[in-house]
Amino acid sequence: MTLCALTLNAGSSSIKFSLYCFGEDEPELELFGQVERIGEHPELEATQADGTALCSGPVHVRSADHAGALAAILECVEQAAGDAIIAVVGHRIVHGGPDFSAPVLLDDRTVEALATFSPFAPLHQPHNLAGVAAARSAFPQALQVGCFDTAFHRNHPFVNDIFAIPRKYYDKGIRRYGFHGLSYEYISHKLAEDDPGLHSGNVVVAHLGNGASMCAMRGGSSVGSTMGLSALDGLPMGTRCGQVDPGVLLYLMQTEGLDADGVADVLYHRSGLLGLSGISNDMRTLEASPAPAARDAIDYFVFRVRWELGALSAVLGGLDGVVFTGGIGEHSRTVRSRVCEGMEWLGIALDREANAANGPLISSVKGSVKVLVIPTDEEKVIARAAARLYAGAVPIDGAEASALAP
Repeated sequence: MTLCALTLNAGSSSIKFSLYCFGEDEPELELFGQVERIGEHPELEATQADGTALCSGPVHVRSADHAGALAAILECVEQAAGDAIIAVVGHRIVHGGPDFSAPVLLDDRTVEALATFSPFAPLHQPHNLAGVAAARSAFPQALQVGCFDTAFHRNHPFVNDIFAIPRKYYDKGIRRYGFHGLSYEYISHKLAEDDPGLHSGNVVVAHLGNGASMCAMRGGSSVGSTMGLSALDGLPMGTRCGQVDPGVLLYLMQTEGLDADGVADVLYHRSGLLGLSGISNDMRTLEASPAPAARDAIDYFVFRVRWELGALSAVLGGLDGVVFTGGIGEHSRTVRSRVCEGMEWLGIALDREANAANGPLISSVKGSVKVLVIPTDEEKVIARAAARLYAGAVPIDGAEASALAP
């Protein structure tokens, strides 16, 4: 009997998924894939661990939204799993609030509590929880495990957690949470394995994609993040605004006459790279475009990454390394080059040939700061957690117990 863990990672415009079978040391990847461009022209791609493609092509479902994408993914996984048993499904849950700081088994009460955080992550939380409902229906005997993007940041210093508004709101949970924690956890573990010296130092990790943030790590732990209560703050993103003067929001409401829903629509759906360019939220499209507005959007994105790099270096009190990850961070040579250009004062010097080859080490020996490109793997973090919780919840013995041990 082969036991497997399915992971579901629902973002604002994509859903990634993986199928892992329990191995001797840790879960072993069998299948991975994603649906991209949800809401536009979604396509499902799935690949076996040996590189064999399957379940590829347009997503033929009734709708092009997250629900349609989830249905297509679950159908693909059921076909690919064959006789294997989906014993546990691990879910990326973006917002865990002040209480959920570690992976948990998801029951009705927990899901109900997590739904109360949907106003803080409206592009993600409802889709994350919809994935839980869909997986429960498709695999009713499987355990469901939630892994939280906010958990990695829960031990921030107080000054990095609070806003300068009346303290009573902090006590109600209005605080800086930080996001992309599963990605940062993977990078932290990867550094611990590959470069323990750098892991123990001061590192800024730039998770750059349709959703984008940066994290200051000291000794592999988060001490600062560019994101706050919601996934809006900090860097501009595909369609999200990033840092904005709160006075702008008051202006939109008081002068432009927008209500709360109207403001939310502007900030979440019509801003960022899309709003600045008027062309696309996709960095690949903007880099290929000759339009001045596309260049403006890229210029602002790079400017904000450089701004936050300097700020987080100050939070750390020095800088030993920079890691680029996420879709843009891993693949855009142009963005990485422009972020690092002129940063010699911070100890950063780029090796242009290494950067053109996508690393992994893209810094020059002329600099004192290591600059790396490390592909993130949130699904592996989820699979590990799902296997651990399954091992703790289900009585097993012999080889299975060994395979599921953390």
